[in-house]
Amino acid sequence: MGKTNIRGLFVVGLTAILLAGCASNEPDNGPGMDPGTQAPSGAAEPVEKPKPTPEPVKPMVDRGKIVVPLDELGASETLTGIFHFDFDQAIVKRAGHAELNKHAQVLSTNSRLRVRLEGHADERGTREYNLALGERRANAIRAYLVAQGVSRSQVEVISYGEEKPVNSGHSESSWAQNRRVEVVYR
Repeated sequence: MGKTNIRGLFVVGLTAILLAGCASNEPDNGPGMDPGTQAPSGAAEPVEKPKPTPEPVKPMVDRGKIVVPLDELGASETLTGIFHFDFDQAIVKRAGHAELNKHAQVLSTNSRLRVRLEGHADERGTREYNLALGERRANAIRAYLVAQGVSRSQVEVISYGEEKPVNSGHSESSWAQNRRVEVVYR
């Protein structure tokens, strides 16, 4: 063998040694694989597939009421959407604030949802007065929701006055049930 051939073999051998020393001992995961998973090598270990993140459960409308999910296990709460008022008043009672806040949260995070606020009054007073009172009550609920971040375009107001009582009795307890605003999801 000549000097040139020995030098050539020496250079090739030295290059092979240098490349072997630079090689990583970590397995190549390949494109699109998590650093914690290993690429398949024969039948040694199964490949872990990344678990898809579940879609958050969204509120749903059921017969005009909103059903709000509480957790990923399927627990939910149906909001009643009925708010009562004192005689001849259109002021939202504190007792309804917690539920109204839930309605506001649902509406402000789901811009496609729409509600109709139906205002009602008891049988006392003229038809015209009760229609106006029902409208004032529904507008009070709308103002509360808008103050909590709900878009005005999501809320429709209508008044039925005394025309749709839930209790046809003629006592204070019956009238108290009829002085209300109902939230109806569409």
